[in-house]
Amino acid sequence: MDDLSRFNQVCKKLGGRNLYLVGMMGSGKSRTGPVLAKKLSYGFVDVDDVIEKVTNQSISEIFDQEGEIGFREIETQILQEIGQRHSLVVATGGGIVTRPENWGILHQGVVIWIDLDREIALSRLRSDETPRPLLQKNLDDNFDCLFKERLPIYLESDVHLSVREESPDDVAIGICTNLQLLLLKDEGLDGRQTIEE
Repeated sequence: MDDLSRFNQVCKKLGGRNLYLVGMMGSGKSRTGPVLAKKLSYGFVDVDDVIEKVTNQSISEIFDQEGEIGFREIETQILQEIGQRHSLVVATGGGIVTRPENWGILHQGVVIWIDLDREIALSRLRSDETPRPLLQKNLDDNFDCLFKERLPIYLESDVHLSVREESPDDVAIGICTNLQLLLLKDEGLDGRQTIEE
């Protein structure tokens, strides 16, 4: 089966369910999301971008003024609004999985963990000028601490894709292949309600 046929089959099987990309900072969710969305004829939303537009503040400014707890509350509100729509690929912030209430929304769709190799992730983060409030000071130690804390939660994802240097296009194809396997399994997502157009 060629890639186009695979994406068409997956899109049909998804029935409009949203795809939520989760993973650590620097894992490529925001780069892969638009590519995957285009291949599936889905829309694309980046949760952090929406937060910044709605609040008219950068993520760093929100952390400075509201702290992480305040930021997470805003993040949950935005996720709830996004969850009311369908046929979206959603790039989430790395810590969105830490609030149990978010999982009720995430599991209405399909949760895809993009698990980027640690050294590559750290290299990306070092060269990225985007402020990362939770990674200030000691990048390596803070990254490892967050990953250790989040790993059991990431493991709750429907799809786990380990990646290294693949292009966003290749990651999107990998996601689609995994989705196809998941959706075709009897005990997979076939029993979940689909959205009628």
